Amino acid sequence: MRLLTLDLLNSQPRTIQNSVHSEITIGAEGCSDQHKSTAKEHNLPSDSDSSSTTRNPPQDQVARPAITFTRQVAALTEWPALAELAPDIFPEDVLARAKELCTEIGSIGAYAHNKGVPLIRRSVAGFIEERDGYPASPDDIFLTAGASAGVSLLINLLITDPASGILIPIPEHPLYTATVAKHQGHVIPYLLDEPSNNSQSISAALVAARNEGMEPKAIVVINPGSPTGPLLTSSAMEELVTLCEEHELVLLADEVYQNDLNDAEQRSFTSFKKIVRMLNSPIPLVSFHSISKGVSGECGRRGGYFELCNISPDVSALIYRLVSAGLDPPLSGQIGVDSMVRPPKEGAPSYALWKTETDAIRKMMSTKIKNNTEDPSAADGQGATHLP
Repeated sequence: MRLLTLDLLNSQPRTIQNSVHSEITIGAEGCSDQHKSTAKEHNLPSDSDSSSTTRNPPQDQVARPAITFTRQVAALTEWPALAELAPDIFPEDVLARAKELCTEIGSIGAYAHNKGVPLIRRSVAGFIEERDGYPASPDDIFLTAGASAGVSLLINLLITDPASGILIPIPEHPLYTATVAKHQGHVIPYLLDEPSNNSQSISAALVAARNEGMEPKAIVVINPGSPTGPLLTSSAMEELVTLCEEHELVLLADEVYQNDLNDAEQRSFTSFKKIVRMLNSPIPLVSFHSISKGVSGECGRRGGYFELCNISPDVSALIYRLVSAGLDPPLSGQIGVDSMVRPPKEGAPSYALWKTETDAIRKMMSTKIKNNTEDPSAADGQGATHLP
């Protein structure tokens, strides 16, 4: 019988490079296993260790507790009988939220709508409308197994032949270079100049790519940025939207760090959706958000969404068909999205504890950013959590 070897497989996956799964990371995992197995033998003070890779950001905050409201809602949707078995443990707003979700979903062990639970998509639309001041439709929202699932889907659609290129910001997030390679496209690197974050280098990258025979299809913008944490100004965002119009690019807005602002009292997040609507721009825009990062920090639950803006009905229908082929994303992640976009309101029984916990997490993240950017020559780390 012929053995399965690499030469019998599709050669394209072998080109994928992902620093999250690099030789260093794999080696660290081996060291971790060895540490655990020999800790007692060598009388070490602990048999545990901590990883701070992009794959598992909450492990960088070992002592950080989960947000109580989020986990209480999750517990009641996993086992609704808890509401009767331990009625004094859960606040009234948690009980009401869990009941509302269970009524809509039924059992979370079953399949749901392929675009995501309608109630939760309505919650996401409400969150976007409140954030931006412009209408949002649940029909344009797709819940996903983390933002990465949506990113992979869109990049797969945009890469139509080997000449297709996707503009990726440098320093890079490994998700994008690996995904573009997976779908046999070209990475076109660009750098936003600090501190102005102007787009001159993007224009130069586009010219260079076309001279090399590439066809730029889309630009990825991570805002707030990762791994270095810049927060784009409204004027820089307007310049990027104009550039997309001039070069007929789809804008893929990775906004998963929008809740991770350093000194949030002094800074505010502006979405690309708001800028596009303000400018009445026709550019195709896909915006991504996730429960994985920052204050939410629930990366293992795999919850996220993307919103389509200025996308034609036939393209939206194709995306729906592709999503349906993979069935619905995990319901536990969808419920996490609902808790993120619909937190307790001021005056609700859970609000005071939720506010205390989220403020503490923001303070911890802000301290981390400041501690890691003490070099006076370093740019101001305004957001995101993966700083060197």
